[in-house]
Amino acid sequence: MLGEDHSLLSEFPEFKSTIEKLVEIDTGFAKDTSQYNELDKTIRQLELRGSPISDDEMHQKKHDRAVLKDSLYQRLLKASKS
Repeated sequence: MLGEDHSLLSEFPEFKSTIEKLVEIDTGFAKDTSQYNELDKTIRQLELRGSPISDDEMHQKKHDRAVLKDSLYQRLLKASKS
């Protein structure tokens, strides 16, 4: 669905407290979360405006978002087991 919110809290509501804790204590996690959410926002805006960039550029943005999401998810899993 175009324009769908894929922010980290929307994708992983079950990790809300872990996300909030890590953002406070882990600057790397906070930076990556911010980058992920900003990339998601950019993608949503582009989708809603009819993607005024090339397909390759959009594909790269979505790929970058997926890589960041996977990395953040693995860190969330690790932190929730600690």
